[in-house]
Amino acid sequence: MSERPRILLTGWFGFLDGEATAGDVLALNRVQEALQRARLDHDVAWSPGFRPSGPHLAHIRPEDYSHLVFVCGPLHGPQIEELHRRFAHCVRIAVGTSVVDAGSAAVTGFHRVLARDAPGTEPRPDLAARATALPARPVVGVILTHGQQEYGARRRHARVAEEVTRWLSGLDCAPLELETRLDVRDWRLCATPAQLESVLSRLDLVVTDRLHGMVLALRAGVPALTIDPVEGGAKVTAQARACGWPALVPAERLDAPALDHWWDWCTTSGRGLAREVGAGFRQGAAVDGAEDLLQALRPGAGGWLDGDGAPATGDMEKQ
Repeated sequence: MSERPRILLTGWFGFLDGEATAGDVLALNRVQEALQRARLDHDVAWSPGFRPSGPHLAHIRPEDYSHLVFVCGPLHGPQIEELHRRFAHCVRIAVGTSVVDAGSAAVTGFHRVLARDAPGTEPRPDLAARATALPARPVVGVILTHGQQEYGARRRHARVAEEVTRWLSGLDCAPLELETRLDVRDWRLCATPAQLESVLSRLDLVVTDRLHGMVLALRAGVPALTIDPVEGGAKVTAQARACGWPALVPAERLDAPALDHWWDWCTTSGRGLAREVGAGFRQGAAVDGAEDLLQALRPGAGGWLDGDGAPATGDMEKQ
């Protein structure tokens, strides 16, 4: 009976200067699933830039393995050629890869190439396509500001952005950086409020230190974990109070436990309140400055509208 193979899996996600894409990792998952069904033990070599905990190619002993499997990506370049030299004693197989130059040393160094596409062959589905479906993660819009110079020494914007983004990087969520600024020339920004609202309405949560980040999220019925970046509180705190929205963290009390608390609330019971607040906006439940403006423009207030909202003739004649 032949000895069971000792398999090392790697790919571009394993090189020091390589990168790990979502497709690469899903392709790896698909290969691992197949090996696990066949009860074949294996290890994975990662780039230290992506997974510092390892294991890493530089520290792996090639003699510990009988097979090297290269997963996904194009077969070219000196990094792959170096793999052939380091693992010369191993059976080397490439799977789910693209072949650009079939005669290159990166390709010919493999004993077998199970390509997804290669010259003169029919393409096959990418390995990522059949990887096991993954559970959905919260999709989180992140709307932060680094401006607002008008608050002077009370500004804590840089520290807020640093702490919030560091905290977000440790969460299992799908972050989406957004900007409330509109631009008709920059394709990366929305050109109209309707475009931005279309994005916000599809989110599970918004994390923001901007007044309009909070208001527009709530308008869409989406919870907003809000941080006031001004020490002592300013317009963000005032607007949260005006909206009846409790998920607010003051800059001077910003830390991971506070963010964790409001994250848990926003992703559970906060959803219902966000929908209620958004419905209240649409139904005109609260008086805002637009009604105040009309009142200020009425004749009794020195304005030029009559009681029906039409221009006051006498006032018009004076102008």
